[in-house]
Amino acid sequence: MLRILQLKLPLDYTEEFLYQAAAKELRIPVARIRNVRIRKRSLDARKKQEIHYSAVADAEVEKEESILKKCRNSQIQQVHDVTYVIPECGSVSLKHRPVIVGTGPAGLFCGLLLARAGYRPILLERGEDVEKRTRTVETFWERGILKENSNVQFGEGGAGTFSDGKLNTMVKDTMGRNRFVLETFAEAGADPNILFLNKPHIGTDVLRKVVKNMRQEILDLGGEVWFESQLTDIQMKDGRIDSVTIGKDRRLDCEVLILAIGHSARDTFAMLEKKGIRMSAKSFAVGLRIEHPQSLINKAQYGQENHPLLPAADYKLTRKLQNGRGIYSFCMCPGGYVVNASSEKERIAVNGMSYHARDSRNANSAMIVTVTPEDFGSEGVLAGVKFQQKLEALAWKAGNGSVPVQLFGDFLRKQESRELGDVIPCIKGSWKLSDLRSVLPKFLGDSLEEGVLAFERIIPGFSRYDALFSGVESRTSSPVRIERNEELLSNVAGLYPCGEGAGYAGGITSAAMDGMKTAEAIIKKYTKF
Repeated sequence: MLRILQLKLPLDYTEEFLYQAAAKELRIPVARIRNVRIRKRSLDARKKQEIHYSAVADAEVEKEESILKKCRNSQIQQVHDVTYVIPECGSVSLKHRPVIVGTGPAGLFCGLLLARAGYRPILLERGEDVEKRTRTVETFWERGILKENSNVQFGEGGAGTFSDGKLNTMVKDTMGRNRFVLETFAEAGADPNILFLNKPHIGTDVLRKVVKNMRQEILDLGGEVWFESQLTDIQMKDGRIDSVTIGKDRRLDCEVLILAIGHSARDTFAMLEKKGIRMSAKSFAVGLRIEHPQSLINKAQYGQENHPLLPAADYKLTRKLQNGRGIYSFCMCPGGYVVNASSEKERIAVNGMSYHARDSRNANSAMIVTVTPEDFGSEGVLAGVKFQQKLEALAWKAGNGSVPVQLFGDFLRKQESRELGDVIPCIKGSWKLSDLRSVLPKFLGDSLEEGVLAFERIIPGFSRYDALFSGVESRTSSPVRIERNEELLSNVAGLYPCGEGAGYAGGITSAAMDGMKTAEAIIKKYTKF
């Protein structure tokens, strides 16, 4: 197969045009090309009057070597697809089925691989199945009734279920795991375009159907998924996992336990610390969400407020600050919503979400700053958790139980917002004009001020007076790392920490890939159940 790099395509290209463009680069007649498929496609909007796609395309042709000699072009490469293969089973016998805690992307993909390999895993999820969970979350947004074990953070699909469903990752992959993740999502109902888009996303409305279909495959292969079944304790014998406690007193024997618990399982972190599981505090990032009219972002990126051939525009911003810290945009949601993502009473955390269509009137993104264990004080492994909780409690108080919102201009003046400007919030859940500057430590407030003002030079209007801050964005990643060795085991035999909650991923795709790696380690060691 021949790979063509930097293939220039117009926004309205057709399949016929794609074949003609590939033939031109390869210097052969179109008839000699058996098939062409887009492998990766990104938007090049550097010249606003000449916006186009830059693509990587794979062409199936005969006599590849002769074509390569004739082209003598570094943009033409001979490639061979890497197909992901589940490894061969090991030889150690299992007395009990593997148990996976959590049904976010790490838990789901770990469970899916184990199920396909014949291990019939049992998945435990403290929250509800996605249908019930969706109703519970919508009730919370409408009426403020929080269910602490089933919300935006907890339940089938994990925290990513109520997000934009972004699938881009920076993880290097030579095993084909990334492609496997995308193909699995597409097979389960996601838009097939995710297979080649440079910044693929599913959308929260579609993602709910996808995780349900993945669950069904695990069940069809002999696995089980237990909802509203919270891990509350683990039992060990002779230095290895022996059983787990679910809820108050339900006991489940197991010698293989996978912890895919997510970044908000604070009570589980506390339990693991008491049990002597090795953990460490890690750096993460906190900040606020910022909202702008989507038309403003479109204008900056495309040169017009509503481009007829292009979706809602996104952005990625980063800057080194005078205080030595970095500020950057995170989980940018074109045509999206800020959501109340709280999971604990009298604490407010926010996140961003988009539906597949990305058609709300506002764009939003987290503006976040890295914080380190040095910023938390010396309160042990869970110091980062306590830091998050303190900010969330202050935000809850500032908004009187609702999401606190402040105009950026008032944030600069350090005064409470009293009225909106032209930007109207797109927020899931109740909100209240407040003073967010008083919620944040001084170094965070000053960092956000400097960063947003600097980003004005990249996106005109970014620092407009009536841009809206909401907060706090405290759950960007886990504040804890559950230590593991090269075999992906913790200091307790049979205990496998994985995914974002354990500190080994950052986003849907990387968490799914880490779940796959964990399943592979188990498959290589143990026989089928």
